[in-house]
Amino acid sequence: MCGIVGVTGNDNTVKIILNGLQKLEYRGYDSAGIFVNSKNGQDYLVKEKGRIKDLRKEVGPEVHGTAGIGHTRWATHGVVSVDNAHPQVSKDDRFYLVHNGVIENFQDLKSDFLSDVPFTSQTDTEVVVQLIDKFAVEDHLDAHDAFVKALGYLKGSSYGFLLMDREEPETLYVAKNKSPLLIGLADGYNVVCSDSLAMLNETHDFLELMDGEVVTVKPDEVIIENKDGEKVERKPFHVDMNADETDKGTYPFYMLKEIDEQPNVMRKLAQEYLSDTGKPVISDDLLNDMQEADRLYIVGAGTSYHAGLVGKRLFESMTQKPTEVHISSEFAYEQPILSEKPFFIFLSQSGETADSREVLVNVNSGNYKSLTLTNVQNSTLSREATYTLLLHAGPEIAVASTKAYTAQIALEAILAKALGERDNQIVASNFDIRQQLGLVATGMQALVDEKNVIENIAKDYFLNTPNAFYIGRGLDWTVSLESALKLKEISYVQAEGFASGELKHGTIALIEEGTPVIGIITQKRTAGLTRSNLQETMARGAKTITIVASKLAKPGDTIILPDIDEHLTPLLSVVPAQLLAYYTSLNKGLDVDKPRNLAKSVTVE
Repeated sequence: MCGIVGVTGNDNTVKIILNGLQKLEYRGYDSAGIFVNSKNGQDYLVKEKGRIKDLRKEVGPEVHGTAGIGHTRWATHGVVSVDNAHPQVSKDDRFYLVHNGVIENFQDLKSDFLSDVPFTSQTDTEVVVQLIDKFAVEDHLDAHDAFVKALGYLKGSSYGFLLMDREEPETLYVAKNKSPLLIGLADGYNVVCSDSLAMLNETHDFLELMDGEVVTVKPDEVIIENKDGEKVERKPFHVDMNADETDKGTYPFYMLKEIDEQPNVMRKLAQEYLSDTGKPVISDDLLNDMQEADRLYIVGAGTSYHAGLVGKRLFESMTQKPTEVHISSEFAYEQPILSEKPFFIFLSQSGETADSREVLVNVNSGNYKSLTLTNVQNSTLSREATYTLLLHAGPEIAVASTKAYTAQIALEAILAKALGERDNQIVASNFDIRQQLGLVATGMQALVDEKNVIENIAKDYFLNTPNAFYIGRGLDWTVSLESALKLKEISYVQAEGFASGELKHGTIALIEEGTPVIGIITQKRTAGLTRSNLQETMARGAKTITIVASKLAKPGDTIILPDIDEHLTPLLSVVPAQLLAYYTSLNKGLDVDKPRNLAKSVTVE
């Protein structure tokens, strides 16, 4: 959620900030703004509602500077407005602040310290910048010390700050708690960003920041201080990614590009984690800790939670190890009774999901072992877990996750295969993961090559319906949940995924004439049951669609999937659902990549 960028020491600061903010559009936002300072003392503040393109229109040729900060805001405190957009400014126009996260005690701070200050916004951010200004003026503190003092009064689950002082025009002050922020080291200048993707055109070398640290960034110097004010030396890490990977290329939307990239992601995972003979290449230490555990706990949010439901079936089938799946926002505050020797697996595309991070903090306090499956190297969940396995899916920009979901499932399958083989489990030993991922990649390609067929189905079934239902059993039910999420989050059709056997226990009352019901049928044991449930909905006027494995297909089925091992059918059955959601949104004239009210990386609880 929200995005932060900053630059110091570059004549092209305005261009760098605007381009960086555009790269962060995927995070979700409703307004944006920049503040820049020039060496001769001129400065400019520009803010606007809407998209970065709207902000660009307000940035005239006179706006220039060698240092500056920028922000994309996702409204939490106060309505969407120019006044509430960031940067927020102190009453004397000295300090400018951009902020991600939530300050829980901002009302108390306002009452206790700032009762005589006129406020121009409804934001908690303005409270913080006014507090910094108050300490600087009344306590005769410089910007650094006033910033540190203000931080000491804040209460909040997460925050990220980037501060500028007009009296120090080329200095940026940075602080974070749970909210991602990086310092980029460029040639003769330095940058700050919420995500390295924003600054790959400027540098590939970044410094990661830890919670509670305060950083001073100048064109030729970066000073990191810990909570005790002691200087910290830290080596940069290198992001081995081409900036072109973050572009849409010839695609109209990132989501379609990312759906099309899924066959290559399967091949990449096989290349990274399987030997030439097909044996999983996973560290012995990780497998030892998982083997010693008496129960696995998979934790995720949204799409990652759905991938975890598939992972549960994979781990229990191939390892015979009991596995639970939990929604991270629930687990963080309603932790169940744990087994004697638990092992935790965190699923997160960004590696910055605040709810999951809260669980990981509790896990680490209990000295339990953990593994993060993430797409982002050096992300918070990656750094703080015992082990990390990267998804190698490449940047995922669209808010609606596609290739990260399938990458998570494929990597769970590789891990389950490796662990099961260690325990001499027959299912795992007989499971040829390399061959199956090859078949998955080929099957995915065949499905994405039939886009025109799926677009026509979307037009016929979803453009004029207020609701829709996905149904299935077992693994097909887990895919129904993810399929429904895709449809509702980008097309705003009220879609739900149900275990098909539950329909007659209440949900079938919602079926009306013309209601689309999509049945997913890839499991031989339950295929007949799901077909029977579809018939029940048809008898009540539903328009039905079937997504069926080839070996289970019957005349009249709508979408036929290539045959693969039943353990991995979610990797194929979800692809038509992704495309149905995409084309429904596209043909309704909606913004596919940036649906309303949503953010890609949810960094607040």
